[in-house]
Amino acid sequence: MISHVRRLAVVTFPILALSAGFALGQNTSATVPPVIDVHVHAMDESFPGMGAMCPNESKFLASDPSTKEAPFGWSQEECSPKLYPAAKGEYLKDMVAEMERLNVTAVVFGDPKSVQKWRDAAPKRVIPGTSFSQGMTPGGRVPLEELRKDFTKDGFKVMGEIGLQYEGLSPSDPSVDSYFALAEELDIPIAIHMGTGGSGRANVAMPKFRGSMGNPLLLEELLARHPKLRVQVMHAGYPMIDNMLTLLQANSHVYVDVAGLIWSYPLKEVNRYIQRIVDAGFEDRVMFGTDQMEWPKLMAYSISIIQNADYLSPEQKRDILYNNAARFLRLDVMQEK
Repeated sequence: MISHVRRLAVVTFPILALSAGFALGQNTSATVPPVIDVHVHAMDESFPGMGAMCPNESKFLASDPSTKEAPFGWSQEECSPKLYPAAKGEYLKDMVAEMERLNVTAVVFGDPKSVQKWRDAAPKRVIPGTSFSQGMTPGGRVPLEELRKDFTKDGFKVMGEIGLQYEGLSPSDPSVDSYFALAEELDIPIAIHMGTGGSGRANVAMPKFRGSMGNPLLLEELLARHPKLRVQVMHAGYPMIDNMLTLLQANSHVYVDVAGLIWSYPLKEVNRYIQRIVDAGFEDRVMFGTDQMEWPKLMAYSISIIQNADYLSPEQKRDILYNNAARFLRLDVMQEK
């Protein structure tokens, strides 16, 4: 999860991206090719919300520790488009409607009770995920046998979002190794936050967060201990591109998602980062995701960024939007069970 989203900011991007993204929202699932969003959060009424959001903002602001620093570091000017949160109590309903219209199947992460509401609302469009570590909440752990039950009895398919970076912990820390051993034993893919915290002021907002703990190469010892783990590196380890490519080269069942990254940074930078991964030969391991938390129209907007990427072929776009995730998740096997 990329947290502490900025509110209002100036943003410029190609007209094509805007028109295509929001034209997409007018289509129905009968006319739109399928998409898999591998990174959605099952927020409920208890989530405090973050207000209107400006995607692909152009800059982060400096601050002075002698003043009261805001917990986020984006500029706060007007922008277009501005994405609005769902009305109170309407997030799930609005998201299911968007998923139907855009023909999206989503991996939805959260505590089991929250995710179950999504499963009940859209059983054919939700792939359930849960974890021993929820998002940015540090500290407590789900008992190992309770988590085992989630996957063996209750139908959960992905272990995530694992937010150890928000606790200042490496993914290879021995204190959590039993959970990864469980994932390997059950052949459950893991989805782990690696990269930035997204706020531009992680030192202010999240005192335990460590940027260094988002280094993708910290996964190496974990993968050496558990060589059969399928790993989804959330946020593609941004901005540590060289280390991310090194990990992808050394471990052929590590994939990345572009969630959060795809709308949290300047569009030129987003495209440059994705293109580096594709140009390095890893186009079949990039998966689409949003890091959706409360803005229903974010899904269509984010899809449009991939659709309008002129450095991607039509085949590569389909791979990123659907085929790669279907392979990683073994979607055909899931559907048979």
